[in-house]
Formats: sequence, C-alpha cells, structure tokens
Amino acid sequence: MTTYTASLDSFKAILLLSATPPLAGSYLGGRISAPYVGAAGPSTSRPYILPLDRRRAGRRCTCVGFLSRGRSMEALKRPVLASDLGAGGEVCRSRPPLRARSEEELLSYVRKEVENGRLSSDIAHGLEELYHSYRNAVVQSGLPDADEIIHSNMTVAFDRILMDIENPFIFGAHHKAIREPFDYYMFGQNYIRPLLDFKKSYIGNISLFSEIEQHLLQGHNIILFSNHQTEADPAVIALLLERTNPQIAESMVFVAGDRVVTDPLCKPFSMGRNLLCVYSKKHLFDDPELVDLKKKANTRSLKELSALFKSGSQIIWIAPSGGRDRPDPETGEWFPAPFDASSLDNMRRLAEHSGVPGHFYPLALLCYGVMPPPAQVAKEIGEQRKLSHHGVGLSISKEINFNEVTAHCESKDEVKGAFSMALYNAVTEQYNILKSAIYELQGLNASDSKVSLSQPHIQ
Repeated sequence: MTTYTASLDSFKAILLLSATPPLAGSYLGGRISAPYVGAAGPSTSRPYILPLDRRRAGRRCTCVGFLSRGRSMEALKRPVLASDLGAGGEVCRSRPPLRARSEEELLSYVRKEVENGRLSSDIAHGLEELYHSYRNAVVQSGLPDADEIIHSNMTVAFDRILMDIENPFIFGAHHKAIREPFDYYMFGQNYIRPLLDFKKSYIGNISLFSEIEQHLLQGHNIILFSNHQTEADPAVIALLLERTNPQIAESMVFVAGDRVVTDPLCKPFSMGRNLLCVYSKKHLFDDPELVDLKKKANTRSLKELSALFKSGSQIIWIAPSGGRDRPDPETGEWFPAPFDASSLDNMRRLAEHSGVPGHFYPLALLCYGVMPPPAQVAKEIGEQRKLSHHGVGLSISKEINFNEVTAHCESKDEVKGAFSMALYNAVTEQYNILKSAIYELQGLNASDSKVSLSQPHIQ
C-alpha cells in the first residue's frame, strides 16, 4: 500500500459516527469496551475470586505491544487471579483497601459513606442494585463456591469503584490497560467469568483467530467490524478466547464511547482494557456548551488511531452501529443494529492510508442475556444493571475483500453501501447461527457451510 497521511478533515467523521458506548465496555467495564494485582502471587485454585490489592499504586506507564506480553505462554494458559503481575499503568490509592466480612457489612459500609457525605445516594443505590443483581446471577450459575465468589468479587469491585470516586482516574485518548500494581484486566475477567455458562457457549470459526495472529506477527493491522450488545462485550470476547488465543484477547483495542470513562460503575472495568476513547455521535450534543471540547477530544483520538495503524500489528474492535443492539420494540427479537456506511468507509480509508496492510473481518456477538442494555438510549449516566448467568456466542467469518465486494459499484455512495452491507450481512448470518445454537438449543448442530461451531475450553 502507498503511504499516505490522512487529512483530519477527511476522517473526523469516523470518531463521531463509530463510537461504541461500553465493557469493553463495555461489561461492567464500560460500553464497549474494551480493557488487578495483589501481593499474594499466582494461584490456580480460585479462578473466579479477586483478592484485594495490598500495595500502594505506583506511577509508571508501560506500552505493551502484540509481540511483548511480559508473560509466558504457560502463564497465559492457566487460570489467573487478580494477584498476577501484568504490564503497567498509573493509579493512585488514597485510602486503605475495603475490608468486609459479610454482605451486611459491605452494604453497611456503602450506606455509611452516604451518611458521611463521601458518596451520593444515587451511586450508593446503584452499588446496592449491582450487588444484588450479581449475587442472584452467580447463585444461578450453581458454582460450588458461589457465596465466596460473590463476596470476594463484589468487595473488590466496591473497593475499586469507591477508590476512583474519591480520586478519579483520567483516561487519555488512547488508554492502555492497567496491569500493575493492580491487574485491572484480570479483575474484569474474573468478575464476568462466573456469569458465563461455558457449557452453553459457542465460538464460530475458531481457526480464523490463528490466521489473525499470523497477520499480526507479520506487522499487519486487523479491524474487527462487530455488533455490540452489552457492557461486558470485551470481557466476553476475551474469556471465550482466553485459552486458545490469549494474545488477541489481551492486545485488542476497543473504540469506546465517552460513557465508559465517566460512569463510576464502569470506570474500574474500563481501566483494564485497551481503549480509544471518543465521544459518540449519540451523545455529542447532549450539552451544547461542551460540543467544541468533545470535537477537539475526538480529533486527538483520531490522531492516536492513525498513529496506531501506522505502527502496525494492531487489532482494533469497532461497532459501526455506534451503540448496543436493542430488541425490536414490537416483536422483542434481538438483532444486530444497522451499520453506518460512512463511518465504516472512513475507518477503511484510514486503515488503508496508513501504509500498513490491513484486514477487515466481520465479528458477531450474542451475549445480551448476560447483561442487556436499557430498552432506550439515555442521556443520563447511571443505568440499571440486570445480570444473569447465560450462554454466549462469538463468531468470526473470513476476511472481506473491499475490491471484490465493490467491483460492480459506479459511485462513491454505492461503494460505501456495498462494503457496509457485505460486512453487516456477514455479521447477521453468523449471529443467526449463534442464536440457533444457544436459544434454539441446537448446539453444535447449528453449524453450516460458513460457520463451524466449537465450544470454548471450560474455564
């Protein structure tokens, strides 16, 4: 490809149209999204439980690329607790870790924070709702240590949320997952893990992820055009690929809407994901006085995205719909939200003009059962979370060749439409296969000539 420096004016639209509200988020890590270290060291006995960090956070930031994980393949293949070391980050703790011996003591602590004026009643109510919803979902899972998992994971979650409220973390345009001295990536993984019914979960065309790894090793870029269903999407993707393709799971960069970096209940989960933070088109004009500042922030994120593409070996996840899927208001049926053709075309051009080979893959997600979004898009921060234990699905189809799918087009608009439709149709086809496997109980028999289903290794 010819090296070309993209004009900012030509590509500003991508960040206004493509933002995916999170986690990964998106995941209680923000709306797309996507992305917990203590002193105890690694363990393989409690993969669902998150030990508290007992050290003060340091002030260091280390950039980790696809080829330098800092962890051996053996370490990546085993269950990892929040106590394992990771890459790097910058977080400041200004109070001692939260200690609670029971549910009553944990919720009582939150209420006392309100009484002392250190926590708003709205956030406290959200924390209590989250606790009860998480508890019910984990109990539903039937895990033998459910009570211990619930208490440990919610104590760590509350600790990190309250710590951030007292001393807010500021996300940059390009946020790199914080892995030490507290491993926020594994925090998100182990928090979401008990919500997934792995025995009723499926992956489509798993071999294509090995093909993607080869492209990354060659210095090429990968763009995953995906539908987007829940705040837990980044964690769901990573958990399904955790045993077979851990490098992909950990290096993926999620294009994230602004709510991932502002919602107090999302932020600690978002801190464990690699994010390109933007203000989504849906919320760009919520406050007229902030429109110019948001546009300038999006321009900075655009520069970061351009730099990432030029550096090569990047895997970028983006939802061209600009938000999470929602059910049809009349039928109640879930389906992938339509893609925005202009947004998608702008992303393609930015990737092609980087001078580095790029590959475009359609990715389908079906995981709304774990954490469905509210029925309507809301301006206000602080949505209610309703969690469940459920099977999930992830499928990827073969690379879409831009020249092949647009060869018959005569105008620029036709080109945009043809490319967008090819990707959307591929996502929808895979989504329907996952739906048959999970919701119509066909399991592996739902496979067809285009989608070969397998099941993830039991976590």
